Amino acid sequence: MRPLRQLMLAALALAAACHAQAEAPPVASFFNNPAFNGAMLSPNGRYLAAFVGAGGQRDGLAVVDLSDMSAHMVAQFRDTDIGRAQWVNNERLLFSTVDKSVARRDVRFGPGLFAVDRDGKRFRQLARRNTPFIQSGDSGRDMLPWHTFMLDQAGAQDSEEVYVSDAGIEGAGILVSSDLLRLNTRTSITHTVGHPGVARGWLLDQHGRPRLVETLDKNIESIHYLDPATEQWRTLASFDAYTGGGGFEPLAFGPDGTLYVTSRAGRDRSALYRYDLVHGKLADKPMVELEGFDFSGHLVISNNRLLGVRVHGDAEGTAWFDADMKALQATVDTLLPGTINLITPPSRPETPWVLVLSYSDKQPQRTMVFNTETKRMSEVGNVAPQIKPADMGSRELVHYTARDGLDIPAWLTLPPGGKDKNLPMVVLVHGGPFMRGGSWNWNADAQFLATRGYAVLEPEFRGSVGFGDAHFRAGWKQWGLKMQDDVADGTRWAIAQGTADAKRICIAGASYGGYATLMGLINDPDLYRCGVDWVGVTDIDLLYDSGWRYASDLPQGWKQYGMPALIGDRVKDAAQLQATSPLRQAARVTQPLLLAYGGADVRVPITHGLKFYDAVKAGNPNVEWIEYPEEGHGWALPKNRIDFWTRVEHFLDKNIGAH
Repeated sequence: MRPLRQLMLAALALAAACHAQAEAPPVASFFNNPAFNGAMLSPNGRYLAAFVGAGGQRDGLAVVDLSDMSAHMVAQFRDTDIGRAQWVNNERLLFSTVDKSVARRDVRFGPGLFAVDRDGKRFRQLARRNTPFIQSGDSGRDMLPWHTFMLDQAGAQDSEEVYVSDAGIEGAGILVSSDLLRLNTRTSITHTVGHPGVARGWLLDQHGRPRLVETLDKNIESIHYLDPATEQWRTLASFDAYTGGGGFEPLAFGPDGTLYVTSRAGRDRSALYRYDLVHGKLADKPMVELEGFDFSGHLVISNNRLLGVRVHGDAEGTAWFDADMKALQATVDTLLPGTINLITPPSRPETPWVLVLSYSDKQPQRTMVFNTETKRMSEVGNVAPQIKPADMGSRELVHYTARDGLDIPAWLTLPPGGKDKNLPMVVLVHGGPFMRGGSWNWNADAQFLATRGYAVLEPEFRGSVGFGDAHFRAGWKQWGLKMQDDVADGTRWAIAQGTADAKRICIAGASYGGYATLMGLINDPDLYRCGVDWVGVTDIDLLYDSGWRYASDLPQGWKQYGMPALIGDRVKDAAQLQATSPLRQAARVTQPLLLAYGGADVRVPITHGLKFYDAVKAGNPNVEWIEYPEEGHGWALPKNRIDFWTRVEHFLDKNIGAH
């Protein structure tokens, strides 16, 4: 498959291409909580469930009858928001809650678990919200414990029962196990599912029954299959959970019981394969592979047929196998030109309605329903309705060559208005770092900076996933070294291209991106005029041990097996970790710096920021410190997101001013 972005180029001539805006959109339009948070069709396609909040009320769960477009709220609370939901069957919904009014420090309740009919009747609480540390008037004796969670799989959707996870959680929210329960949403009766080992993940089969379980023993992950012929578990594969090596990732069971998995199969990039459960091996050839990317996606199944595969290359899209779906895609694309349009049919359709998610680099995601008979398209909601595509900049996937010859992908977002040369630039480094950073879509952070006049470069430096095994492994033990060089090489590439003004470049990022910001200021002081680090790591030793006062949610297994191999061993690599510690080299940071940390962060505890701030301010008068006491690893509250990005805007304007 060719990258989806290439296929869209001809359709992207929006009226905004040469739009010269008089005033940038306000900060809140990028960083407020959306009033609309997604929708999903019932199995038969007659109803649409949507997460909505309006008029200062908490996010509720509404159901739309698509036959007449009538809508009503079926569940809403005064003290919390509805966060997740799924259809149990055509008449009933399962949902949990999340309190969007508080940040991590002030979270007092679990998500709970609830069920309600689509008409709002027969409401039932299935799992408690209150933890053992929170007392309430409701004893909840007939309810499941607070650590009962929904699966991310819908299941059969043909009875009153669902499968849910009974999560084993330790310390600061560390998941140590995930047992499975079959739950009746009418009666609350449960049955435990037996399994080998310490379960960490489950996969339901085409009938909605548990068929695979992933277990973890120290650093060894094993995949077990419940053989329907014997009703006994047998092991399909075992491999190192942190460094991989010959393993595969179960994706889904097809309508005929075929197991689909993602695997590298000895090649650099992963692809989608069929797995032979009888002989325990992959098919000889991949079913779907993407040019330039590891496979990422899911199956699209409707009416007991595999219609296609949702894929994520440079953008998300769909590889359709079904001729009718290919024709439908063409029809929808004609109605919605200039956007990627993702079509999802109901699982057991009785109506002509399908769900359509539409987006581009300039258009935030819109959710619509489309009637395949009448060709009627109706918009349901928009995640950022105040954003006008005409006011946004363009976003492209670019490539440059690192100093050792490695190809580095990167996302380049340019300001609206057409100017693309000699721009002030922000190098935005993604967190993780062993994750994929970006995609061709509307990105709030990058577009906010672009609308302020900045070019934004987001490198997919070595160690980033999604671009092949060699690219990923090239980043092992390269914090502050070759990973950092990749970021600097991308900066110099943008200067050589004429995109960036060499005298007006700032580096910024969160978490690992915050670490890379500080190391960028240390390693390449000639490149960066300033830096913005939020919730950033300042010393790798502190990741291993942040002190008795500060909780951490990094699992012990990751510290024992993953970090020594991928980041650095505290003993064997002690000299390297010291040489690549921003904290130990804080005196070398002389450029203006904005630091922001959350007081309740358990991923990168605030001790990282406090120690670095104390060390750097002794010799650098241009350091600004922001602390959000209630926040964790990132900003959960809109007021803090708006405050932070307003401060970033002023900081950048002062130091590399776009205007």
